[in-house]
Amino acid sequence: MWKGSERSHDSDGAYGSLEETWTRCTCWAAGNGVTQDPQLGAPAGPWPIASSALPQRCDPGQVASLSLSSAICSLGLRLPILGGFMRLPGLGTWKVLSNHLLLLCPSSSSYLHLLPPDLLPPEVCSLLNPAAIYANNEISLRDVEVYGFDYDYTLAQYADALHPEIFSAARDILIEHYKYPEGIRKYDYDPSFAIRGLHYDIQKSLLMKIDAFHYVQLGTAYRGLQPVPDEEVIDLYGGTQHIPLYQMSGFYGKGPSIKQFMDIFSLPEMALLSCVVDHFLGHSLEFDQAHLYKDVTDAIRDVHVKGLMYQWIERDMEKYILRGDETFAVLSRLVAHGKQLFLITNSPFSFVDKGMRHMVGPDWRHLFDVVIVQADKPSFFTDRRKPFRKLDEKGSLHWDRITRLEKGKIYRQGNLYDFLRLTEWRGPRVLYFGDHLYSDLADLMLRHGWRTGAIIPELEREIRIINTEQYMHSLTWQQALTGLLERMQTYQDAESQQVLAAWMKERQELRCVTKALFNAQFGSIFRTFHNPTYFSRRLVRFSDLYMASLSCLLNYRVDFTFYPRRTPLQHEAPLWMDQLCTGCMKTPFLGDMAHIR
Repeated sequence: MWKGSERSHDSDGAYGSLEETWTRCTCWAAGNGVTQDPQLGAPAGPWPIASSALPQRCDPGQVASLSLSSAICSLGLRLPILGGFMRLPGLGTWKVLSNHLLLLCPSSSSYLHLLPPDLLPPEVCSLLNPAAIYANNEISLRDVEVYGFDYDYTLAQYADALHPEIFSAARDILIEHYKYPEGIRKYDYDPSFAIRGLHYDIQKSLLMKIDAFHYVQLGTAYRGLQPVPDEEVIDLYGGTQHIPLYQMSGFYGKGPSIKQFMDIFSLPEMALLSCVVDHFLGHSLEFDQAHLYKDVTDAIRDVHVKGLMYQWIERDMEKYILRGDETFAVLSRLVAHGKQLFLITNSPFSFVDKGMRHMVGPDWRHLFDVVIVQADKPSFFTDRRKPFRKLDEKGSLHWDRITRLEKGKIYRQGNLYDFLRLTEWRGPRVLYFGDHLYSDLADLMLRHGWRTGAIIPELEREIRIINTEQYMHSLTWQQALTGLLERMQTYQDAESQQVLAAWMKERQELRCVTKALFNAQFGSIFRTFHNPTYFSRRLVRFSDLYMASLSCLLNYRVDFTFYPRRTPLQHEAPLWMDQLCTGCMKTPFLGDMAHIR
């Protein structure tokens, strides 16, 4: 039986007895014909008002329910939000669902299996559209007159089969040219090991995931192929998880001792670096961390400089180049609507020409007003000294001075300042797409005011994982437990503290489950357990739009306006269903994007 001394929150933040609160709710329910949930086996009809009929402490596994969502609104009760909990002393724990309060028995360990279907909103398992474009900043395509593109991983999407080739070639270069141990050859590329956006501490040989606030996500630090214990990571950084700003302050992701791997080509580089470190540590071989890092980086660079990667792709474009027909459709559509196009890439003309012929056709250059190859980004955007040079059909350089950029011609190197002077394409009427946040987008947005679009191929897979029932169940429980821990921490008695400790343990277990859905070692490229990753922070800072591939443009009109979701600050009231839990996901619901589907 409830005692009058046991109290709950009322609408003014004061306290009233639980019996008073129950009576207020049941009076409202009786007057409005509210009945118990018949699916839970309880008899229909209003809840009784008499205190003698108040429910007793229930047996393990027993569940009672009351449809009180509108009662809560009418009475103004300060109950936990949807998916949250309220622990009523002596009466167990109540969980707020979409249409009723659910009494969870404190002695029951099986209630977790009863609730997930009730927690999920309608259509939640198809929440996001992988083919959608997501906006960090409001942008109207009606105002965009000029579209610019990078080539690799923007116009040309590459299959993952390219990564093992890069890994193996660089591994063999290390052995044959840098005289590394033959034992390294036993390592093969593991596509499931690393993710984009990780940081590497050169002096500590530590590959790790860092959040937007420069904190290492514990459980995501690896030396070689082995995880580093959390205690050791904290000790390595002077008793904290925090990485000092001066070590990470390089504009292009290169601090004095820490490198961030930002492009997709860095996946085989991270894998090879980890494998080499693993071999040296496993065989107790002494090595200089800086030398090893530079050798691996140089070996990866040699794969590109020597043209090995270009040769593999050119020999089998059907295998390595994806979505070529969609690239052609995007470019043709933009030209048909009177848009001007240009291409700025670091790749050589012969390679780009063969790829574009494969995707678009022999007349691909007629779609572009300006084509620039071997641009040497990102210095192209900052270095004024390099002039443009014209290339002929065979790739030979001309010596004449460039006074205008002609359609159908090919230009090499140059710099953005001459580009702006010759084309007069300035400011927000230009939208440039690229996959590398630093080399492609940062300077253009921050220094020149262009609009930018980031191509993030991993986005498609991550959204499909987010849309799974397993992810939503795990995240919903995690958020519910977080809200419960926040609200219930005021209870200091021994029993409550034991319950809080159990919830904390379960919350951490759910975090690990959610992380492993994306990548067993490092989780999602966009989030740590709850904070955005450092990669996400840069993505928001340097791009107006982001999408899985350029073909996502085909889902929108050429005059479409993208509006970013107003994600609430911590002191602002949440407005959307997915922001009602502590640590909200801050993502749009499928219902808002039905026009795309």
